[in-house]
Amino acid sequence: MTDKKTVLFLCTTNSCRSQMAEAFLRKHAGDRFEVYSAGLEPTEIHPLTRRVMAEVGLDLHGQYAKGVRVYLGQFFVHYLIIVCARANENCPKLWPSVGQRLFWPLDDPAAFQGNDDERLQQFRGLRDMIESRILGWLKELEGVEASRH
Repeated sequence: MTDKKTVLFLCTTNSCRSQMAEAFLRKHAGDRFEVYSAGLEPTEIHPLTRRVMAEVGLDLHGQYAKGVRVYLGQFFVHYLIIVCARANENCPKLWPSVGQRLFWPLDDPAAFQGNDDERLQQFRGLRDMIESRILGWLKELEGVEASRH
């Protein structure tokens, strides 16, 4: 049994945003959280997701797209963080065993139309935005914890 809090990142396909968020939270606070990601309609991790994460030293080896049903009701989720509008609209509003539900609307880089370099820039921009958001959220949590003591 662990005293780590559980975080589940949810998006539609579990191919970009939620995978990046999972990797960054593991990197920055894996000692404090059990981290998972899932999608409502899982596909495969987008190749550009793997590429841009490797550029910052994060190998997504072992991560794969998973459906949300894998986790529904299996354990208590302290933080359900939904990272896309479509998943937010279609996710069950009443989810047993969820503590806090957060919505971080992020654009899907896979939907961007452009040449290869432009698409790669979209993925890099999203990657950097997600890492910044994760770091900001961790600081918020530290402030909440500090105010309780």
